[in-house]
Amino acid sequence: MRSPGGLPLALAVLAGCTLLGGRRLEDRTSAPLLPGSVLEVVANLDYPPGNIAVSRTGRVFFSFHPTGGPPWELAELVKGQPVPYPDKDRQASFKSVLAVRIDDQNRLWVLDYGAYGWGQPRLVAVDLGSDRIVHEYDFPSDVAGFLSMVNDLQIDPGGERIYIAETSPIRQRPALIVYDVAHRTSRRVLDGHPSVEAMNYVTQTPGRDMKVLGLFTVRIGVDSIALDSHGEWLYYGPFTGDRLYRVPTRTLADPALSAAALAAAVENWAPKTLSDGLSMDARDTVYVTDPEHSAILTIGQDRTLRTLLKDPRLRWPDGLGFGPDGWLYVTCSALHQVMFRMSSAVEAHAPYQIYRFRPGTEGMPGR
Repeated sequence: MRSPGGLPLALAVLAGCTLLGGRRLEDRTSAPLLPGSVLEVVANLDYPPGNIAVSRTGRVFFSFHPTGGPPWELAELVKGQPVPYPDKDRQASFKSVLAVRIDDQNRLWVLDYGAYGWGQPRLVAVDLGSDRIVHEYDFPSDVAGFLSMVNDLQIDPGGERIYIAETSPIRQRPALIVYDVAHRTSRRVLDGHPSVEAMNYVTQTPGRDMKVLGLFTVRIGVDSIALDSHGEWLYYGPFTGDRLYRVPTRTLADPALSAAALAAAVENWAPKTLSDGLSMDARDTVYVTDPEHSAILTIGQDRTLRTLLKDPRLRWPDGLGFGPDGWLYVTCSALHQVMFRMSSAVEAHAPYQIYRFRPGTEGMPGR
C-alpha cells in the first residue's frame, strides 16, 4: 500500500480490517542476550527497505518496501549505495516487489505481488553470474488473483520447489502456495486453515497502534515463513498471531494428498510474538523479527522463545537474511511511521537502515 493511499488502501480499510477490534498480545520479550552495540549499519536509505538476500560472495540485494512509494523496486548495494537491479530499464517489469531470496544455484528469486492482484503477481529469477533473468512465472488467478498478496517465499535446497506465503490482507483468505520450478505449476494449499489466519490482536508499535483512522485494526495473515537447513520442515505463521506452525515439506510436495490429510500434518509448534520476517541458521534455530518491541528473538528446537537483541534503532525490523561469515542482516522498514500516512512522512522519517550483526551461529547465505 503506497503511502498516499489509493484504491487498494481503501479496500484494505473496508475489507481487511476490524472495526474497534483487537486485544494486545502480552510482551513476550525478555532481557536480550546481545547488546545493541553489536548492530552495524550497512546502509542508510531514503526509502524504507523491504526484504533482503545476501549471496555467498557478499553481494547484498533488497527490495524497497512498496508502502514507501520508492523510485524503483529492487536494488543491490554497491559501495554502500543502492543501485537498481538488474538495471534501471528492467525495473519497469516490476509492480510491487517485496520478497527476495537466493537459492543454491546462485539465482535471486523475486516475488512481485502485483499491487494486491490489481496487476499480475509474478515470480522472477535472476542468475547472479550473468545478471540475466532466467525464469519467469505468472500466477494464475485461481492461485494468486485479484486482492491476493504473495508476500514471502522460501526455496528448497534442491531448487525444485518454492513455498510462498499468500497473506491476503484485504480478502482475509490467506494460504500457502507451492510452486514446482521444473513443471512451472503452482498450487494453493491450507486455504483458510487456522495456522495461516490472522488472530484478533492489535499491533502496538512504539508510539502508534496499527489502526486506520484510529478505528480499523489491521489484521495480517500468514507472513512469516522459513525453511530448515535440510528442506524438510516449513515453519510459518500469521503476522497477527501468537503461534508458529510447521508442516513437513513432503506433504506440501504431494499434490495427491487431500486437504484434510495436509491439515492433519500441521504442527502447532511454538509460541511467538507478532512477527514479520523469519530466518533459520544451520542449527535450525528460527529467528523472528518483532516490530512491536523493536526486537529479534529466536526459537530453538526446544521450542523456547528467547530475546536475542532489542534496540530502539530497530524501527519495525522487517526482513532477515544470512550472509557469509556468520552475519545476519535485518532491514528496518519503519512501517508504523509511514503506513496509512501522507507521502511526506517517508521523507520526514528518513533515513531508513539495513543493519547486520553476528548472532554466534552460521546461517545459509541467501536465506
